[in-house]
Amino acid sequence: MQTPIEGVLLIKPKVWGDARGYFVETWQQQRYDAAGINLPFVQDNHSMSTRGILRGLHYQKTRPQGKLVYVSLGSVFDVAVDIRHGSPTFGKWFGVELSQQNQWQMWVAPGLAHGFVVTSDIAHFHYKCTDYYCPEDEASIRWNDPVVGIDWPLAEPQLSAKDSIAPSWAEAMGLNKPE
Repeated sequence: MQTPIEGVLLIKPKVWGDARGYFVETWQQQRYDAAGINLPFVQDNHSMSTRGILRGLHYQKTRPQGKLVYVSLGSVFDVAVDIRHGSPTFGKWFGVELSQQNQWQMWVAPGLAHGFVVTSDIAHFHYKCTDYYCPEDEASIRWNDPVVGIDWPLAEPQLSAKDSIAPSWAEAMGLNKPE
């Protein structure tokens, strides 16, 4: 399903369930190719966080990663922000709940910033990435920058030291450089 931001898709994978539990096909090349997700994936990541933890808004400057993300346990509010200069949705964000219950996945194309906040007691979050993590190329945007205006579901999340000092939208995007 297309969202208001080009390059951000919501995907409902096939889920087979009965009284024993469920089985989910989290990746199937032909189905994702048909949805337009046909970049090669090179790295899978799995994070575990507790309620109120916010991770983001992260991106890589010269080696952007596309990410297919989903939650296998718990729930998160997941956000993508368009940081592509010249894009008609530059500076816009899209957010959605991803959870164990709804089994939605979100595709975040290369060139977008990404973040999430945990809304359950615990969440297992999975990222399927199109490029390798490169720490020296990593950048971030302040999670609560008023210019972006993300409507997060909680006012005071717990942040990493790095995320707590992330630059503003204008600083990160180079929009406030003197002429």
